[in-house]
Amino acid sequence: MFKIFDEKFNGFLFVIILPFLLFFMSYYGFETSYVVGIKSWEKAPDFMFSSVYAYRVIPNYLSVHVTEFVTYVINNYLPFAKSFLLKQGSLFYHSTFLINVFFFILTSVILHSILKLKPVELLMNNHVKRLVHLIVIFFIVIMQYVPTNCDSIAMFFYVAGVFFTLKYWDEKRIMDLICLSVIIFVSTFVRETACLNISFFAAVFIDFDQLKKRNFTYIKEIILLFIAFILPYVGLRMAIRQDTSFFEGVYLIKNFTSPYNLMGLLFGLLSLYLAYGFCNSEGKQILRKYLFFSLPYLLMIALVGLFWETRLFMPLILTGFIVASYQFKNIIPNP
Repeated sequence: MFKIFDEKFNGFLFVIILPFLLFFMSYYGFETSYVVGIKSWEKAPDFMFSSVYAYRVIPNYLSVHVTEFVTYVINNYLPFAKSFLLKQGSLFYHSTFLINVFFFILTSVILHSILKLKPVELLMNNHVKRLVHLIVIFFIVIMQYVPTNCDSIAMFFYVAGVFFTLKYWDEKRIMDLICLSVIIFVSTFVRETACLNISFFAAVFIDFDQLKKRNFTYIKEIILLFIAFILPYVGLRMAIRQDTSFFEGVYLIKNFTSPYNLMGLLFGLLSLYLAYGFCNSEGKQILRKYLFFSLPYLLMIALVGLFWETRLFMPLILTGFIVASYQFKNIIPNP
């Protein structure tokens, strides 16, 4: 009984408390060039509703209403703490932290569940499993030097989608596929990166050798997931009319000429290479397929994103560590 309690208590410390403390320190322990401006915003800035960010409906909704709620609570119940809080940043900044840390903790919990599904032999040791979990957590926290109102939410939905993909891979329950479809549908209202869940599903289930033999097993499932993504994606762009529909600017040349962007690209490549090195042969094959199916996302990063904002690489890096931790061997179904 005491052993079970001890395991649960240690799990609580490593999965929830330590990640929370790391995240807290990243928001309040130091400032980056990105944070300086955000700390002075009193409310969600107008560009969130008049640019490409306007399609990120769920984060924008939360930013507005959580800030209103925090402001109400501080003004009516904690007026004595207001001056202290404002020294650390605006109430909008504190609200952004609350939103992000909430979904970050949920991401940590789901990641913990993924690592327990079918771990590779090395991860049978709980101490090693916790180390891998903390490595991923550190990666996510490090990339918080560009705090946004959508990345943590998008990460939560992505990891949840990966979880249900692996559950469907193992158990073939239709409910897991439905849950994955719902996650993709909802997360499209967060960020376009919802499509990466389709890439991961395709990487796990699609066998190129079988396709050459005109065996199209699992194509119906992928079509279902694609519909779950494209319906809200197109619907948002029809409902929210504006000139800037797909990107804020084109940064292709800047990405390959700026030393900062080149450093960000190198960080992303080395991190992926590190995760790839941890994979067994089956994992490496799946990760290569995942990168292939993620080519549209990678091209968009190069074209309209900034490599220096390494948060854009986080779904890929996270996937690499998950694939390295999951035992695919001997459970690949024969179509």
